[in-house]
Amino acid sequence: MRETDFVSGFARGLKVIEAFGEARPRLTIAEAAKITELDRATVRRSLLTLSELGYADYDGKFFTLTPKIMRLGHAYLSATPLPALVQPYLDQLSEKAGQSASASVLDGTEVVYVARASQRRVMSINLMPGSRLPAYCASMGRVLLAALPETEAREILKRTELRANTPRTKTDPEDLIEELRRVRAQGYAVIDQELELGLCSIAVPLMNARGQVVAALNIGAPAAHVAASELAERYLPLLKETQGALRPLVQ
Repeated sequence: MRETDFVSGFARGLKVIEAFGEARPRLTIAEAAKITELDRATVRRSLLTLSELGYADYDGKFFTLTPKIMRLGHAYLSATPLPALVQPYLDQLSEKAGQSASASVLDGTEVVYVARASQRRVMSINLMPGSRLPAYCASMGRVLLAALPETEAREILKRTELRANTPRTKTDPEDLIEELRRVRAQGYAVIDQELELGLCSIAVPLMNARGQVVAALNIGAPAAHVAASELAERYLPLLKETQGALRPLVQ
């Protein structure tokens, strides 16, 4: 892309929007500037513009995003057939497994949930379409990273904050690369309480008819009910059944 085609002001505005999150629903100008590493004047103009357009509320100190901001995410979900396509299959998968089932895609260093069927809440955070998790320690993330050329997976890990969420979290880049090789060879990934204590999950890639990995499917279960060592035996056949049923339908 030519430098003259890049709209830097638009890029900075998107960066300001991304500063908000579940842990940061309200931000001052100073807080947003610190998170985005942009100067306060730029952040102030971006936030006031969002407020003027109805994408944010401003009480004189704090800015909060309004429901109108969901139009941006809805544009992707409505323009992409994948969420509507996989949802009924996830519902069936969840019902058969008696556990929550999800589908996600890779976005940078994170996975983004595009569909979910929940039996019970097994995490401290409430996952839903649009939720994000770090790819390196999530089962769907490992499947999606394993589908990439190793050089590309290494580059993503290099850009990732490899944080130990629990004492079980793998954070060494070489350990993670070795794990991705194992996932690639066996065709599925199992996470044993690396993302959150008490949660285990298993994921498989979702491929289209041409064999390209377009998303990932997973089942999550409480570790107290199902040991990680039992996930493949109990749930892999169900995941593969769903994987096979969707493959001819996915673009």
